[in-house]
Amino acid sequence: MKTVSITTRVNPDLKAQAEFLCEQMGLTLSTVYTMLLKAIVRTGSIPFEIKADSFYSEANQQHLRAAIARLEDGEGEEHDLVDVDNMGQ
Repeated sequence: MKTVSITTRVNPDLKAQAEFLCEQMGLTLSTVYTMLLKAIVRTGSIPFEIKADSFYSEANQQHLRAAIARLEDGEGEEHDLVDVDNMGQ
């Protein structure tokens, strides 16, 4: 079967870590890329969940804006932590 090359740019430390882990599993990055592409074709989707960082969610941004306003008014706490997964419940 004829093959083609794919060129990607990635952080060298990330590549080294991935290569090390793949080697521990008896795989190469090339094999893993091929497995990923086959899974995408087979399922018609990315074969793992991709989610946006909840820090940038509108609910969290509203909370941050309100916390900043309270701090600017001399109220609130500097380390007001929120479980954004449970906001609005």
